Amino acid sequence: MTSTRLITAMAATALLSACAITMPPTQVPVVLAPQWQAPLPHQGTVVSLSQWWQQQGDPLLVELIEAAQAASPTVAQSLARIESARASQVTAGAALQPKVDASLSASRGVSQPNVPVATTATAGLQASWELDLVGANRAVRNAATAQLEGTQAQWHNARVSVAAEVANLYYGLSTCQRLLEVARKDAGSRGETARLAQLNATAGFTAPATAALARASAAQANSNVTSQAAQCDLNTKALVELTAIPESEFIRKIATTPVERAQPAPITIAAVPAQALTQRPDVFAAERDVVVASAQVGSAKAQRYPRLTLNGSVGALRYTSMGTETNLDTWSFGPLALTLPLFDGGQRAANVVSAQANYTQAVATYRARVRQAVREVEEALVTLQSTDARSGDAEVSTKGFAESLAATQSRYTQGLANLVELEDARRTALASESAQLALQLERKRAWVALYRALGGGWEATQNATPAAPAEPSGASAPL
Repeated sequence: MTSTRLITAMAATALLSACAITMPPTQVPVVLAPQWQAPLPHQGTVVSLSQWWQQQGDPLLVELIEAAQAASPTVAQSLARIESARASQVTAGAALQPKVDASLSASRGVSQPNVPVATTATAGLQASWELDLVGANRAVRNAATAQLEGTQAQWHNARVSVAAEVANLYYGLSTCQRLLEVARKDAGSRGETARLAQLNATAGFTAPATAALARASAAQANSNVTSQAAQCDLNTKALVELTAIPESEFIRKIATTPVERAQPAPITIAAVPAQALTQRPDVFAAERDVVVASAQVGSAKAQRYPRLTLNGSVGALRYTSMGTETNLDTWSFGPLALTLPLFDGGQRAANVVSAQANYTQAVATYRARVRQAVREVEEALVTLQSTDARSGDAEVSTKGFAESLAATQSRYTQGLANLVELEDARRTALASESAQLALQLERKRAWVALYRALGGGWEATQNATPAAPAEPSGASAPL
């Protein structure tokens, strides 16, 4: 009889094992163009993104990026999410293993009237194990693993975003300081013109209106200097907030940095978009979200299948009374319990529908993230191409208007040009020089945008992070 029951149980177990759950595909196709539509900036020597900031030859920029990554709450939060995901992965993996608990107890007293005092000591082991017949627990474990990989990629993405933000502000501050120099030079020139115009007006050589125009022009130039200085101060405070460096120390570092700072180095870009997008940590994280959603569908389906659990225990009891010791040892194997879901009002079926809807949403989000990544790369390439095409014209324009201003200034000094002509030439030259500096800043920021759009040199094989919220190994080389 016992053999018949054992054979029946084994047959039921084998039958249930064959009922493995089916899950949606973890990899979904994405249609991408065979090549980039914008031209690739492969002029000169190209460098790896992983060491891109160091290749620019500006140690202060590297230092600021490292400080910002260490102080960033976004990076810290990403590390905390990794710790949470790692703990969830351990918990999910533990569900596949047996659980064993131990218990110890001791007591002394009278259990019944007229019975001598007795000492009772017990020790035992209790074990339980859910046989993962249809893969429910494996699905949860796979989801936890994919979630951990996704959060690790997001940590890299956070570091890339912080580096890009610091670089944009740093380049903006550099341009702002150069614009401030231009504004101060212009203000000095207009101030001198106003002084001479006032002397001529006082001597009766020119009309008072001419002196008034010169004073107005000088006042406008001084206002531009004040406004530009305020903008530089705002950029400084933004960098101080990001890097957590004291403002006095930050100003000292900036003051000792050459005005003509290093230019961004060219970037290697794969000709095929699909190859370039494999370096995007956010795209990888979105792909991991699809894996998680697929596993959650499998887990929800598994709740509609029978569950098989096995329990067992081993115990020892020692009873001592009036010098007599009695040992009572026990053990049990079982029960082997089979739980069959019969009726729940449609709750399990609804959970499957909800999980499938989440999977569909994850797939749509992943595909949208890929399209967005392609767009960001294309936009950065277009901007780089545009700024490169305009740089030559901007240089010629600035040089030409500067020569025109010098000639007009000379004619004005000789009395061959009036103040209106001089001020018009001055405004044009100032606008042209400012536009050239703005174009240079636009190009630098386009390089940063391309760096960010390509994932900052991250690769899926680099998905390693520290086990605790501390400075990660290798973080001294900012992404």
